[in-house]
Amino acid sequence: MSLQVSLGFHGNGREALEFYAKIFGFPMPQVMTYGEMPPDPAYPITEEVKQLIMYTNFEIMGVTCMLSDWPPEMAYVVGRNIGLMVVTRDADEIRRLYEALKEGGTVDMELAATFWSELYGMVTDKFGVQWQLNMCCDTP
Repeated sequence: MSLQVSLGFHGNGREALEFYAKIFGFPMPQVMTYGEMPPDPAYPITEEVKQLIMYTNFEIMGVTCMLSDWPPEMAYVVGRNIGLMVVTRDADEIRRLYEALKEGGTVDMELAATFWSELYGMVTDKFGVQWQLNMCCDTP
């Protein structure tokens, strides 16, 4: 299990990524754009959104950071664009954390299978901290 930092941007994620890479000296990582995800007729996306970063990750001083652009329809509030992500292979632990963290908080995305994860959900806890819970196979 690992804890990662999640950084969200409002259309300027690529610029931020280049800025951080230069400052912290890491190589530019590969990015996945919204245009690369499987199409979903229930959620059509514009050509502009297709160019935005859906996912990339990199390391700063030993900490894994995930970066993405938030689509225009998602509420974006500066200062609330940083959260924490728990990554584990343990589905029971994901469910336990999800249930515990949503107590007194709000569910931002129901816990469910996605095209990138067998189990993923987002909650903002009762203290205003956003948590992403991701069952993933590439972490111990």
